[in-house]
Amino acid sequence: MSTFFYQDTIVFKFGGASVKDAAGVKNLQNIVEKYKDQHLFIVISAVGKTTNLLEKILDAYFYGNGNPFELFEQLKDNHFEIAKNLTEENGRIIAKLSTVLNQLEEKLHSPHSNNYEYEYDQIVSFGEILSTKLISTYLNIIGLRNQWLDARQMLITDKTYTEAKIDWKASEEKLMEAIASANSKKEEQLFITQGFIAGTADGETTTFGREGSDYSAAIIAYLLQAESVTIWKDVPGLLNADPKFFPEAVKLESISYEEAIELSYYGATIIHPKTLKPLQNKNIPLFVKPFLHPEESGSVISSTKQSEFIPSYIFKRQQMLVTIFPKDFSFITVENLSEIFDILSKNAVKINLMQNTALSFSICTDHHPHRIKRVLDALNKNFIIKYNENMELVTVRHYTDEIVAKIVKGRNVYAEQRSRATIQVVVKENEA
Repeated sequence: MSTFFYQDTIVFKFGGASVKDAAGVKNLQNIVEKYKDQHLFIVISAVGKTTNLLEKILDAYFYGNGNPFELFEQLKDNHFEIAKNLTEENGRIIAKLSTVLNQLEEKLHSPHSNNYEYEYDQIVSFGEILSTKLISTYLNIIGLRNQWLDARQMLITDKTYTEAKIDWKASEEKLMEAIASANSKKEEQLFITQGFIAGTADGETTTFGREGSDYSAAIIAYLLQAESVTIWKDVPGLLNADPKFFPEAVKLESISYEEAIELSYYGATIIHPKTLKPLQNKNIPLFVKPFLHPEESGSVISSTKQSEFIPSYIFKRQQMLVTIFPKDFSFITVENLSEIFDILSKNAVKINLMQNTALSFSICTDHHPHRIKRVLDALNKNFIIKYNENMELVTVRHYTDEIVAKIVKGRNVYAEQRSRATIQVVVKENEA
């Protein structure tokens, strides 16, 4: 295999908000043109709110909540509209999109399995296939020659649907084979593939979970020993809070891998929790840059040690606080905890906060209705369960007493944990 795709490769990742319409795709084009003389590997998410729409299609297909084919028409219209607004030569783009859409329509006409997570990955993954087919074909039409690659055949995972685990060795082999095959046809410098999605060794589609496109970019960068990864966002860079919830948010110019991993662990949405470790392992810097202002510096995550820390805020809504008691009112033992963790693990339920007393064990977790129901049903066999819905988990890195007072003002505090650098509180607004 040609080794030009090695070490000097730059990996770009474009999120759905960046390519939500024709103007966004043309902005991507302008950025790519500035780097067209470099070896570039581009990872792209589904356009706009496509993932949300596909989740509605899935629920209509799986649960009968609505008509999946009406939603399907909306999906088709959204993508055709982008194609028509991009170029008058949109026939090639629409033909490519139609082939993919026909596959999805055929799936919706077939009976589903009883495995929701499996069906999720088979259906929701169409978003990334559609976006990359659209963008790759458009760039080829205007003369930015590129090769479209199928992530489902390059990134090999186990069968943990919706939270797939990467097989690093198999993925390296398949990725290199795909690049070698493309180069045997023509020496390409620009490759386009999908974020979020992958595949099993026997060809079933899997996904890395919501926001998993960042992780896809990190995997590819790790396997190629890339020079850097740049995530293009609709924000100026890494912010110390989500500006939708915290208008005073400020940009973090540069932070260490360690600090970024802490923030992602607690749920900072700008970087996927699994993204940073492979980059740290090979010392690959991660840039976060503003999509609409590519000339700006953005932020960088690297091995640089930090001397100053700005307080960072992470807000997780739609949380569920579950408290578990042994039915015989005995102490919480290691055996109890082992059973609880086993149930959580089997149902892919993540713990965002946990706390125990002599007689109880509490967890705060994202509210995934179908997963939580299975967990509660399993726990009810040997435990008494109490839970609160519609909670909010607020995490602050590098907090002060003044910050804590501001967070809890006017709210009921259901759980609180502090360490030297981090505080987490589970809160709910006081009811009038």
